[in-house]
Amino acid sequence: MRLNTDSKLYLLFRSLRHRNFRLFFIGQSISLIGTWMQLLAVSWLVWRMSHDPFLLGLVPFIGRLPTLFLAPLVGALVDRWDRHRLVIATQVLSMLQALALALFMFTGWMTIGMLIGLQLLLGVINTVDMPSRQSFMIQMIDDRKDLNNAIALNSSMVNAARLVGPAIAGILVGWLGEGACFLVNGLSYVAVIGGLLAMHVKSHAVVDRSVSLKRTLNEGFRYAFGSTSIRSILLLLALASLVGQSYVNLLPIFADQILKGTSFTQGMLMSAAGLGALAAAVHLAVRTTVRGLGRLIALGPLIMGAGLIGIGVSRSLWLSLPFMVIIGNGMMTQMAASNTMLQTLTADDKRGRVMSFYSMAFQGMVPLGALLSGGMASWIGAPWTVILGGLCCILGAILFYPALSRIR
Repeated sequence: MRLNTDSKLYLLFRSLRHRNFRLFFIGQSISLIGTWMQLLAVSWLVWRMSHDPFLLGLVPFIGRLPTLFLAPLVGALVDRWDRHRLVIATQVLSMLQALALALFMFTGWMTIGMLIGLQLLLGVINTVDMPSRQSFMIQMIDDRKDLNNAIALNSSMVNAARLVGPAIAGILVGWLGEGACFLVNGLSYVAVIGGLLAMHVKSHAVVDRSVSLKRTLNEGFRYAFGSTSIRSILLLLALASLVGQSYVNLLPIFADQILKGTSFTQGMLMSAAGLGALAAAVHLAVRTTVRGLGRLIALGPLIMGAGLIGIGVSRSLWLSLPFMVIIGNGMMTQMAASNTMLQTLTADDKRGRVMSFYSMAFQGMVPLGALLSGGMASWIGAPWTVILGGLCCILGAILFYPALSRIR
């Protein structure tokens, strides 16, 4: 049956008509469930082994630290190297890291120091993976008119996995332990690696390697931060990542001490945020124009900030879950709209470098926020920490509004 090209269903899935993106989408849909399972298992393992709020912030800080310092260099290299091969390499290395976590858990060798070391390794891998994957997106789409849909559909996939993965992990951790989640994640990479190997993609490096790396780096900085629109989007995203996303690291405290629950409670909270993020991503996927995305970039932190304040004052699971939906919706609205707008504004030969700054703003600020939130939670408690983060998100959105006219 042929779908009506004006139907909502066609608009939502139109980028899947491209074979390469379809292979990527199917493989990632499976792999990302394992990724979210591992994320919950790592945070619960840290809390179970230490019961230290500071360590809850320190471990993700170490894991995301490479993005903060290496992202600009990686972006320059991504524009010089073949992006398809880079993505395959990062997926293979991520699989080996997950299997190493499982091995150390099953043999009883796991320590906090060992966990931090493996998270640092994953951080280096992800620093290369994110700008490579984001820049590779355009090579999987034959018709550029479908690029915006592919970006939003990719976000939908991430958050559909976020809805399922933590819920499964919450049950699996209580039943078989954290090692089972690490093993499932390691095996799940087979799907995405298989999809990447099955693609037919031309070798692609958009920057002449005879140009010095220093010049490539300098061009990227001038291009990204010389543009008022790109700079404003990146700065707001960096602020929201710094003060808003740190709630993820504090969820074990909310689940255990405030809501008097278990790892399954934490899984429910993470899945609720995934539900809100999925709704936002689907809404963006059916859009056929970039008009109005600037307003959504500003609206996202407002929504997220309101949800953070709500989760900070709530003492009931059934009240906390709707607030988590709101948080996830606001976060994804800003993230996906920013990604789409940056990809639209950026020239092809600068894409890797601009998306590395996007990675730096989105992922690179998270470790600083994790360390900051862990220290603040030890001082003023987890609820007040997320409340203050929510207020900062709202303030950032208000300050961003004057930039909307320039983005238009």
